Amino acid sequence: MTKAVIAATGLFTPDQSISNAELVAAYNAWAERWNADHAARIAGGDVDALTPSSVEFIEKASGIKSRFVLDKAGVIDPARMAPNIPERPNEELSVMAEMAVKAAREALAAWGKPASEIGAVLCAASNMQRPYPAMAIEVQQALGIEGFAFDMNVACSSATFGIKTAADFIASGSVKAVLMVNPEICSAHLNFKDRDSHFIFGDVATAVIVESAETAGPGGWDILGTRLKTVFSNNIRNNFGFLNNAAPEGIGAPDKMFVQQGRKVFKDVVPMVSDMIVDHARELGLEPTGLKRLWLHQANINMNEMIGRKVLGRDPDADENVIILDAYANTSSAGSIIAFHLRQDGIAAGETGLICSFGAGYSAGTVFVRKR
Repeated sequence: MTKAVIAATGLFTPDQSISNAELVAAYNAWAERWNADHAARIAGGDVDALTPSSVEFIEKASGIKSRFVLDKAGVIDPARMAPNIPERPNEELSVMAEMAVKAAREALAAWGKPASEIGAVLCAASNMQRPYPAMAIEVQQALGIEGFAFDMNVACSSATFGIKTAADFIASGSVKAVLMVNPEICSAHLNFKDRDSHFIFGDVATAVIVESAETAGPGGWDILGTRLKTVFSNNIRNNFGFLNNAAPEGIGAPDKMFVQQGRKVFKDVVPMVSDMIVDHARELGLEPTGLKRLWLHQANINMNEMIGRKVLGRDPDADENVIILDAYANTSSAGSIIAFHLRQDGIAAGETGLICSFGAGYSAGTVFVRKR
């Protein structure tokens, strides 16, 4: 069986960002207007007044301080409270494909080999811009890659599921190298009028090149083992047609956007993922407490810290349990890959780490890697 290597990664970050203070100002202005418009019903006890948001509330609940977005103006406009991302003609490269291509080109440059050596393209993301043609095929064409391509959706776990799929293709001899991209326009399915979740997501795209160990050059990361797990739950759900403003109830209909029961998610997911990591590590002959670095899904500071403590058996330091959600927020499938891409410093050849994601489904994926 041919072993697989993570040979290169890439990252596209939008040039616009929104601080917590800016987001709170927009939400509070909208909420104040809503309360005024519904003052009579509030006074009569028919509906509850909306509670203001605050920077302190957001940071305590999530650890997030800012997020990158494709369109800042629409999100912080109290009269809109949603990104304004114009629809493009079918003949023009789509928004998600454009993001993915930018991340992919950075990965290809780091790889140092031509795109023609890629045999397959996977687009693994939470929400696709359209049902078909597959986003992956559009990325494939834009980069001039032969072979085949297809989309994958396992919510926030899509990247680890994509890495395992790529590694399995290589193990079977189907291809010698796979490009896996994770474009996430999370702002387009987030309800910015919901105080409990309006701060969670940001936009970004990542790319990973997984290559056969037989053809890989020096450097990179050996993939020691991959494991996937799913358990059905409605505690994180999104019924909305992604980037589709024609929902029956109108734009921003609450039951068509992202929604979660955060406390239930925390209670269910933290032990599930922690146990999965420890069991998988020991199956591979690794001591989880000896992992050099954790690149976890950037979901929530409290979840990440708790999982880090359970896996390492102590409070991990900042170098061991990488946190980037303060600047990027939750970027769904891309979060663990951003952390991996940005924080590979200080690890010597032979040392091991973990790329792990978890999210809606429930779904979870573990990818143990060793520095080459």
